[in-house]
Amino acid sequence: MKKYLITGGCGFIGSNFIHFLLENQLSSQIVNLDKMTYAGNKDNLSTIDHDNYHFIKGDICNQSTVRNILEKYNPDVLVHFAAESHVDRSIDGPVEFVNTNIVGTMNLL
Repeated sequence: MKKYLITGGCGFIGSNFIHFLLENQLSSQIVNLDKMTYAGNKDNLSTIDHDNYHFIKGDICNQSTVRNILEKYNPDVLVHFAAESHVDRSIDGPVEFVNTNIVGTMNLL
């Protein structure tokens, strides 16, 4: 079984993916890295009680956070759901969109 790093795992799509992995016993470890912005809701995962699930509140734009997670957990698979996606919010704060969607993705790569 594979070890997963999921970014944005507290959002709607990410949390459902984590539930899918756990319910189908498809992972030996899941690390959920989420910044907990407007889209993140920790209650989406409140029913999870597994030793192989780890939640880390952090930002994909922070290189040392990402590096530390990769070194500590050594995931086999990275699934990247963390993104700024609400267009109306991009009008008020385009810098946050560029940082998360471009710089954050670059850090993961």
